[in-house]
Amino acid sequence: MAELQGRYDVIVIGAGPSGSVAATSLANYGYRVLVLEQQHFPRFSIGESLLPQSMEFLEQAGMLQAVVEVGFQYKNGAAFCRGHEYDYFDFRQKFSEGWGTTFQVQRGRFDKTLADVAEQRGVEIRYGQVVTAVDQCASDIAVEVQPEQGDAYRVSADFLLDGSGFGRVLPRLLNLEKASQLGTRIALFTHIEDNISDKRFDRNKILITVHPENPEIWYWLIPFSDGRASVGVVLPRSLYDDVSMGQQATLQRYIGEGGMLSEILANAVFDTPVRTLGGYSCDVNSLYGERFALLGNAGEFLDPVFSSGVTIALKSATLAAATVHRQLQGLEPDWQNEYAAPLKTGIDTFRVFVEGWYDGRLQDVIFADNKGDAIKAMISSILAGYAWDTRNPYVREPNRLTTLAELCRA
Repeated sequence: MAELQGRYDVIVIGAGPSGSVAATSLANYGYRVLVLEQQHFPRFSIGESLLPQSMEFLEQAGMLQAVVEVGFQYKNGAAFCRGHEYDYFDFRQKFSEGWGTTFQVQRGRFDKTLADVAEQRGVEIRYGQVVTAVDQCASDIAVEVQPEQGDAYRVSADFLLDGSGFGRVLPRLLNLEKASQLGTRIALFTHIEDNISDKRFDRNKILITVHPENPEIWYWLIPFSDGRASVGVVLPRSLYDDVSMGQQATLQRYIGEGGMLSEILANAVFDTPVRTLGGYSCDVNSLYGERFALLGNAGEFLDPVFSSGVTIALKSATLAAATVHRQLQGLEPDWQNEYAAPLKTGIDTFRVFVEGWYDGRLQDVIFADNKGDAIKAMISSILAGYAWDTRNPYVREPNRLTTLAELCRA
């Protein structure tokens, strides 16, 4: 067995947004926290368009000012295009109270900013560390770690949080994974020098484009503050498997079929290799267990269409840190009712909207002329990340979306 090299109050797997915010929140309570991160920062990641609800979670952890000072691209809404149809949601005109603006970020810089704040608050972060095993004992929980160099070692803690994202360390090691009910899709994406001069494009909003002929194909265009942008297309897996050309040619071919999007990107320079991400929708049997809990994508990831990933990650980090604090204080919290159920409220709201996007209900609402300002404000709140505001009828009863779609079609 590997040598035991230290004991902490809390160990966090992963230094991404969920891990850094959870670790910082726990350090703010005075706990000794160790973060084990497999990669080295800065590193590339997608999930670049934040939602305004995220700002509240960053503010609660005392991390917002550092993010503001980076100078990321300002964002106040989401625009939608289908062929040459166009509509948008201004997040400042929403049903829920709270932040109405946020940022579009290069995740390498954003994630490193959060990790640096965590270290400044006293969190110990070790990069280049792979967690290979978990040992749940009666008095603590230990992990075995393989560093890039040197021998494997063990560290233990009173509690373990998994913020490993798509790495899904604990779901794999503890056999917690289960199949997602969402369809299998693949995303092709890259960063470009966008050279956009088209006045129809608002750099303060993410642009989501629907393929004019196939509503299951959609694109994102996320502008950054330096004249560059993130662009991607999401396809049913079957369509990608039928394509014999290379990844960049495939991405550019589909952009060429994107109507107004193609015109907006007419002068774009594709100067970065195209990446793919497939099979990203995932779920687990439980979000918590004896001395551990799952954060963000390590627990469940829905779909990139509404940029909900980071918001769910930060919500989970905020809830988990508060619940761990109560547990370490000997208060015996109810993890189901204090963590899993509240987190699921927002996830389930987003899930209905993701399903509604792909089956056409939400697209019919978005592109309808007759949805009215009050309805638009309620939908805008959810698109802005306020999926936990149960005063909103579409959070309290997400399936109202079906009735709304029928009304809009009429």
